[in-house]
Amino acid sequence: MAGTFDTKGRELSYLRQCLEKLGLRVVTVDLSTSGKPSPASVHPREVARHHPQGEGAVFTKDRGSSVTAMALAFERFIVTRRDVGGLISAGGSGGTALATAAMRALPVGLPKVMVSTMASGDTRAYVGPSDICMMYSVTDVQGINRISHKVLANAAHALAGMIAHPTGEMEARPALGLTMFGVTTPCVQAVTRRLGDQYDCLVFHATGTGGQSMEKLADSGLLAGVIDVSTTEIADEIGGGVLSAGPTRLDVFASRDLPYVGSCGALDMINFGAWDSVPERFRGRRLYRHNPSITLMRTTADECRAIGEFIARKLNAMRGPVRFLIPEAGVSAIDRPGQPFHDPDADRALFTAIETNFRAGPNRRLLRLPLHINDDAFADALVAAWQEVCAPQPAARAAR
Repeated sequence: MAGTFDTKGRELSYLRQCLEKLGLRVVTVDLSTSGKPSPASVHPREVARHHPQGEGAVFTKDRGSSVTAMALAFERFIVTRRDVGGLISAGGSGGTALATAAMRALPVGLPKVMVSTMASGDTRAYVGPSDICMMYSVTDVQGINRISHKVLANAAHALAGMIAHPTGEMEARPALGLTMFGVTTPCVQAVTRRLGDQYDCLVFHATGTGGQSMEKLADSGLLAGVIDVSTTEIADEIGGGVLSAGPTRLDVFASRDLPYVGSCGALDMINFGAWDSVPERFRGRRLYRHNPSITLMRTTADECRAIGEFIARKLNAMRGPVRFLIPEAGVSAIDRPGQPFHDPDADRALFTAIETNFRAGPNRRLLRLPLHINDDAFADALVAAWQEVCAPQPAARAAR
């Protein structure tokens, strides 16, 4: 259990008592940066020593920099422990930032509970691609009252339940990551139907955190490889949309020798929220109301060119076998002829940029196909490409 004992000592002590009554052995970790005496099992200075620049980088006169540094130190600290059965914390915005950085560093499946005043808002910055359980505190985490004692006790019981009743391994099939967007659903569903008997198909919604989650599992060694149908998050990164997975999208495959099959799914669009949320500078662009909460903007030829260069650069850096398939007849359900985002010139700019900058090799191939991404034949091509890259190819690997 971690938190700032200088400001949340009473609340954290109550949480510890709840956990101990449930039979759990609790190690308390103090993340305070005030320098005050600590009642916790692990002193703040012990945590701070895990900062790359030592504890002096944590205990500064500036609260903001101290909290940021302590969050990094705790993240480094928690991964050195080999006795963690779960991690729980409670706090406000600062305490939430401190604890969740370490939670995100822990493996998916290890229980993590964060009681927070921030849990009723946008939690993406705290949860990221991890499986953190965020519980809204309702009242501030300040004192034990008729509300807080119930919420904190519920959090303790939730963590205890997860630890006491772990799930076993589901099956022996290797896990395969796939990315899907609403406008590429037929393609991904067709691929999973074809491969579902052989692989545990994990489909990730390509909404920024979806791509990050898939890549976190890949980095954790939990995936046999990926069929990255929907690389649309890259369009948001290039075009300023709200569903970017960040500039490091695809980088994990440069550090992990994993089979990779990719495509151009939904690269015709950049995502925003409701219609009124579209930035003023984009109001003259080609916009489409996907639903009341999502507005799509068609990527231009220039944006598509930049997206293509981004993708080719990342593909060229990948260590494992690579196949990238280009569907020349369209990249989404609304990119067909007669549909609102049909734009052959923009698509051509995308495809040409990928092809021009792509470096082919013995086990790195680019395929252009006269098919739409949602055609059954394109799903067949993706499956065939996957079967090529997942097969042992010692000669090709030696050549790289």
